[in-house]
Amino acid sequence: MTTIRLTIDGQSIDATLNDSAAARDFAALLPLTVELKDFHHTERIGDPPRELDTSGAPDTVTPKAGDLAYYAPWGNLAFFYRDGEHSPGLVILGRLTDSRGTGRLATAGRVRVEATS
Repeated sequence: MTTIRLTIDGQSIDATLNDSAAARDFAALLPLTVELKDFHHTERIGDPPRELDTSGAPDTVTPKAGDLAYYAPWGNLAFFYRDGEHSPGLVILGRLTDSRGTGRLATAGRVRVEATS
């Protein structure tokens, strides 16, 4: 697993990426700064510079608060600060290592994502 750091308003939040093709492809884009907007009072979404490889990903998942994901149909990243609904096309990339970071995600307008290992 790859450890990453999200920086929001000068505050750091650590997370780990899983070993999926999409997560490895996301890690190859780092460091990355993403502008975010709220979606359904559940997640902050933003656009990566290109689509991610979703080969081998499950057809559907149910995201939990603290999940970092990629929504393949729209090609956007999703940072969940609340539990989400069962979602076809959503690919979980990783998860925050400390659930207290979800509060920072709820109001984030921008996030800087960097690999730490």
